[in-house]
Amino acid sequence: MVRRADFLAANRGRRAPMPGFVLLVRERGDDDPAMRYGITVTKKVGGAVIRNRMKRRFRVLARELLPLHGIAGADHVLIGRDGGIERDFSLLRAELAKALGKVMKREAAPHRSSPARGGGPRSGGGVSPHREGDTPSSRASRAPPPLPGEDEDRS
Repeated sequence: MVRRADFLAANRGRRAPMPGFVLLVRERGDDDPAMRYGITVTKKVGGAVIRNRMKRRFRVLARELLPLHGIAGADHVLIGRDGGIERDFSLLRAELAKALGKVMKREAAPHRSSPARGGGPRSGGGVSPHREGDTPSSRASRAPPPLPGEDEDRS
């Protein structure tokens, strides 16, 4: 993946945070079974040498594990975290396998839909925007409070 729009689209997908990285996965829905991957490491993590080393490690991991555990037809993005460069390579491999498993599990589980908010009949238990005993005429007679620095005498 090289286009910024692809990375932004992946950000709207499923995520699996791990100590050394965050994995983002989003199905493209274009009927292409190819698995794509992208890697990004921000300057907060370190200088160019550190970032490039981290990207090389992620590239090897992605080429090794995505064909086995990745989701066909999806974009996979690895975002490097601060602790990722010091982590042992075998530990990063285990974490990526675990993250891919979490994402796969979330994909297989049916999405629970939350009940619609405010879509049902009114129960009367809500908070009314009017004060008790309020009438339209009594609300009209109340003037709004003065603004700071405004004289209260002036009308």
